[in-house]
Amino acid sequence: MRWMGMPMAMWAVFARSFQTQLTAVLGYDAVTAKQITKTAKPKYKEIIAQLPEFEKADRFQLNIIGCAMLGAFVLCMPKRPDTEALTVYYENAQMTPLMKWFCRKSGKSKFTAKDIAAMKATAALKAADRNPYSWNMDFYEYSDGSGYEGRFTKCGICVLMKELGLYDLTPALCHLDYTMSEAGGVTKFVRQYTLASGGPYCDCGYKKKG
Repeated sequence: MRWMGMPMAMWAVFARSFQTQLTAVLGYDAVTAKQITKTAKPKYKEIIAQLPEFEKADRFQLNIIGCAMLGAFVLCMPKRPDTEALTVYYENAQMTPLMKWFCRKSGKSKFTAKDIAAMKATAALKAADRNPYSWNMDFYEYSDGSGYEGRFTKCGICVLMKELGLYDLTPALCHLDYTMSEAGGVTKFVRQYTLASGGPYCDCGYKKKG
């Protein structure tokens, strides 16, 4: 994957937030937090360079870029965080005012015909058959009309986190699904299984509020 483009833009948008939360959540002093960020950038670029380019129709490129960024920061921390602390760290680092705005904007189109069509197209794409760092998903609409579920049988984040030696920390990324759904304002996120916890698949269910 090329550094110029989305990976570089993501660093520009989120690096300051990732650095701030090193102090706010993980307790590093400002000097150490700055040093971690400084060393994380080349590590992030190194991880990105090892990833393939995503297909144009693949909607999950941002997911793997976020994983690469978090992985780079963790690998540059003097002390490896536990999953609970990293969950809070990643949530706070990701949920910037811009991200909250994006979630609210996305929420306005949830369950529209265009949204349903996009979900069905993603399910049909089966991008992980060609790119192990992407996702394969099956799509199910709830029979009572209350929403829908994306059921993932292949997960690029699981693949990358294993390669980085951080697989046990993967649930910290999974939890962001709940946070982003809540920020959207129109869905209740429901889940029974994740691949990272040994489940048969990752189910991402979105039920209409109200």
